[in-house]
Amino acid sequence: MRRGTLATRISLLSVGIVVITALIAGALATGLIRNSGAAAARKTLANLANVAQSVADNTQTGRVAQRRLVLALQGLNVRAGIIEPGGTLVTKAALVRKTVTDADIKAVLAGQDVHATRTVAGNTVFVEARPAANGGIVVVQRRTDAVAQDELAIRRLIVALLIAGAVAAIIGLLVAWRLARPLRRTAAAAHSLAAGNRDVTLTATGPAEVVEVSDAVNSIAGALRNSEARQREFLLSVSHDLRTPLTAISGYAESLADGVVPPEATAQVGSVLLGEAKRLERLVGDLLDLARLGAQDFRLDFAPVDLIGVVDAAASVWSTRCAAAGLEFRLEAVPGPLWAHSDAARLRQALDGLFENALRVTPAGRPIVLAARAEAGSVVAEVRDGGPGLSDADLAVAFEQGALYERYRGIRQVGTGLGLAIVSGLVTRLGGRVEAGHAAEGGARFTVRLPSAPGSAAQPEV
Repeated sequence: MRRGTLATRISLLSVGIVVITALIAGALATGLIRNSGAAAARKTLANLANVAQSVADNTQTGRVAQRRLVLALQGLNVRAGIIEPGGTLVTKAALVRKTVTDADIKAVLAGQDVHATRTVAGNTVFVEARPAANGGIVVVQRRTDAVAQDELAIRRLIVALLIAGAVAAIIGLLVAWRLARPLRRTAAAAHSLAAGNRDVTLTATGPAEVVEVSDAVNSIAGALRNSEARQREFLLSVSHDLRTPLTAISGYAESLADGVVPPEATAQVGSVLLGEAKRLERLVGDLLDLARLGAQDFRLDFAPVDLIGVVDAAASVWSTRCAAAGLEFRLEAVPGPLWAHSDAARLRQALDGLFENALRVTPAGRPIVLAARAEAGSVVAEVRDGGPGLSDADLAVAFEQGALYERYRGIRQVGTGLGLAIVSGLVTRLGGRVEAGHAAEGGARFTVRLPSAPGSAAQPEV
């Protein structure tokens, strides 16, 4: 379905507001002008009648003055007539004869003023009559003639409203165009990003909200560039790690196939092949674990878990492996239980990953420590080692895929470059957090914090 553009909608909204405002303002102004105009016309006509009465009463030649006044009033679109003492209405204006009634004449001859509004041939007519010394005088005026100037003002008002509406519509179009132009550029940049172009930079122009959108698109473009650069580096690193054991396996397999391996060396070749195959298996397993962590269907079985029980089970395994490697193993655990709402199997997997990392880098004779304790609102498991440790710069990227692997490949023992990233993903999915730091034993410290189970009796260590 094709949607209207923002510019079109803003323009229509602007025009609509102007039209509605003009209609309301025009209707109110027209009503006020017409009502006030009619009242003013009635008052003016009454004043003219009073002036005519005064002229007739105060002039020695009253009849002549009245006739002159009648002629003068015609220039004001007012028709007049003279009422003779005998009751005869003297006038040349047909409108006066049609409008003035016998009752009006009798009232004037009786000394009464007449104020009336009549309808003659579909026209509204105002009537004012006054008694005079020699009879009376009557003046009439069509309402249309009385409010002619008001109607002209109304027409001018309508023209002014139309001009204002047109100007507002033009301004609305210009504003909408200026507002929509940076948005169209932003949309084009977003489509370009979706098409794979990462060299997208938007200039911050327009209102504050549009600038925020532009800055957000620029941030997304930068994040995508960094992410894809890291992905390329990671793929290159993984490709190298895959190629090395594959090369060894292929070389030994070709030797076996060609029969150049003597029988007494078969066991040694088989051992090499097995070791390289296990290395491949470990790398593929880490890649699969990392991929599963990002999946929505990654299975977690949450339940109350005793951290002390998980730590004790891990200690029974890793103490043996440390002894075999000539390392000192220490367990520092408070009296249990320490309950957490977690997945015991995934928590053990995270601890095993930290131990694998510590065991790989710690030299013989140095310690590896597994600790468990309670803190306010959380339970803590910690793995510390006496290895070479991490620099402050390393701590910031310790859990990024392959970051430490790239820094220390060829310098110290490294794994696949994915172990700490997997640990971070696991702990995050468990609702906790993992931190890297410096250990008192001289090496690295990795601290896993998980929320305590509701109703847990675990207390912070004192």
